[in-house]
Amino acid sequence: MSGPPDEFAWIARGLAPLAEGAPEAFGLTDDAAAIPSRPGFDLIVSKDAVVEGVHFLPGDPPELVARKLLRVNLSDLAAKGADPYGYFLAVAWPPAYGWPEREAFAGGLAEDQARFGLRLFGGDTVATPGPLTASLTILGWTPAGRMMRRAGARPGDVILVSGTIGDGYLGLLSAKGLLAGNSYIGADWLADRYRLPQPRLGLGGALRNHAHTAMDVSDGLIADAAKLAAASGVGLEIDLDQMPLSGPAAAWLARAADRTTALVGLATGGDDYEIVCAASPEDAPALLAAAADAGIALAPVGKATGGAGVRVTVGGREVAIARTGYVHT
Repeated sequence: MSGPPDEFAWIARGLAPLAEGAPEAFGLTDDAAAIPSRPGFDLIVSKDAVVEGVHFLPGDPPELVARKLLRVNLSDLAAKGADPYGYFLAVAWPPAYGWPEREAFAGGLAEDQARFGLRLFGGDTVATPGPLTASLTILGWTPAGRMMRRAGARPGDVILVSGTIGDGYLGLLSAKGLLAGNSYIGADWLADRYRLPQPRLGLGGALRNHAHTAMDVSDGLIADAAKLAAASGVGLEIDLDQMPLSGPAAAWLARAADRTTALVGLATGGDDYEIVCAASPEDAPALLAAAADAGIALAPVGKATGGAGVRVTVGGREVAIARTGYVHT
């Protein structure tokens, strides 16, 4: 088939296989799923959407769009210290997305739900004149009362971030062809980091046992650190000289005309889907060790203080930042 499928054919052929092994979903033959209780655990629910031209580029392969959709939602679970369980999906398909495109989308979901251990429980599919829009509601489990909150940072806490920062920003530039010809900085690798973020699910136990608060970095390190600070009622100091960078990002920074401006760009660009968290100075070494045991690097980038807001420094000097990160309007 090459034309647009009808809703029920698409559910039966494209989506029902994603629910196999999930009795909660009834084979996607009903209007709802039944989620059983799990004694001693809390069910964690989060939701994110992606829109063509906003969260991914027109022409991006449908399988990569699907995988990014699942991964940005898994990143929210990672920040909550939750283990993945299942998800609900809603997709609004433009006319150009026929059977081949939709099957590729389902194939991307199948690949990553197998990788991360979850199943489709249900959802909805509709037609739209465009653009492609997909929304996912994700479910996970944490031990009762142990979900990580944005609130919880205390003055004196160490602020840490996982992985590397700025790859999503540079990856978008690369995916748009704006880093073409600069193979020495790993343009293709950066584009892959933008299209396929790495949810830091392995940090769950480390965060629950050793951190006061956590959230994922989607809109930019400075913007999301500011949200954490506001929820916690503290101020933060972030030293961009300590911000962890990948090899390609460090190579790009080394060739930047203005290092401070470039560092701010990396810290505010967004799309990294790393975890920013806070721990007491006494607990920080155990947090770093537990993260390392899980194969995930954490790096201290600052501290929590009294007061409010985020103070950003480069070379020991405060930097004024007009735009702290991405904002949907």
